[in-house]
Amino acid sequence: TRASFVAPRVVDLLKHSASDVSSNPRRRMGASESKAEPPITYDKDGKQLGRYSGKKICCSCPETKSKRDECVVVNGEDKCSDFIEAHKTCLRKEGFTVN
Repeated sequence: TRASFVAPRVVDLLKHSASDVSSNPRRRMGASESKAEPPITYDKDGKQLGRYSGKKICCSCPETKSKRDECVVVNGEDKCSDFIEAHKTCLRKEGFTVN
């Protein structure tokens, strides 16, 4: 047999790695390391809730929302793109789909 030609230490390493893979499902070939996305949930009125926070979109990211709103009122929407994008980024992190 071919195994008899392999050094004993290599055979031990091969046996160990094979048992390690079979006993640990995360190490199996093709197993994904990333976690599955939480499902999209809705409130009783049918409005989407954040995947990670469970909050409605109107209640998510209050810090970036207030800064965005204040900037738009004072300076106009076209001068507040940084605040608008920061709020969109925060909402995406909460699990909302934002254009």
